[in-house]
Amino acid sequence: MTERSEEAGGPSDDGRTVHLTDPRAMRALAHPTRLRLLGELRGRGPQTVGMLSEIVDEAVGSVSYHLGKLASFGFVEEVPELARDRRERWWRATHERTAWKPVEVLDDPERRAALDSLRRTVLRRYVEVLERYLESEATLAPAWVAGATSGDTQLHLTSDELTELQADLKALVDRWEARGAAGRAGTEAVTLMFHAFRRPE
Repeated sequence: MTERSEEAGGPSDDGRTVHLTDPRAMRALAHPTRLRLLGELRGRGPQTVGMLSEIVDEAVGSVSYHLGKLASFGFVEEVPELARDRRERWWRATHERTAWKPVEVLDDPERRAALDSLRRTVLRRYVEVLERYLESEATLAPAWVAGATSGDTQLHLTSDELTELQADLKALVDRWEARGAAGRAGTEAVTLMFHAFRRPE
C-alpha cells in the first residue's frame, strides 16, 4: 500500500507529509481512482498519463481528469522537464504521505463527514490490496511467504496507554522506513498496515 495515510500524523518539518484539514481536499481524495493514482505516484515515482492509465486500467482522459483534481489540491504536480515532446505529460506526487487527526474534526460536522468518507475509501483500498496479495501468494518464493504476517490481539488499555502505543507504532514504522529505501539489492516493495483503536461496545 502506498497511500500511507497516518491518522496519528501531523505536519512534517521536512515537507514529506501533507496534513489534511480542508474538507474539500478530503472529499477530492476520497475518490478511489484518485487515491489509487496518488498511491501509484508515491510508490513508483513520476509517471506519464499513459503509464498510469495502464496501471490503474482507466482511460487516458479519465486519468487526466483525476490528476487535475489532485493537482488542484496540491497532491500532485506536473514534471514538464521529463517530457520528450509536448504531447507527453509526466506527473509526480508532491508529498510522501497523507496525514490527518480525527480528533481535530469531532466538533465540525462537515469536516467529520469528509474525513469519514476518505477513511472508508482508504479502508476499502486496504482490503483490495490484501485480497490481491492472497491471490498472488502461491506465485511467490517461499521466503517471502514465510516473512509475511498478519493478526490482531485484544488489549485492555487506558486512553493514555493507547496514545503511547500509537507513538511506539509510529517510531517502529519510522525506523523501518529509514532502513527500507528503494533500490537496495534483493529488496521488493512491502506493504505495512496497522490499526489500533478502542473496540466498539
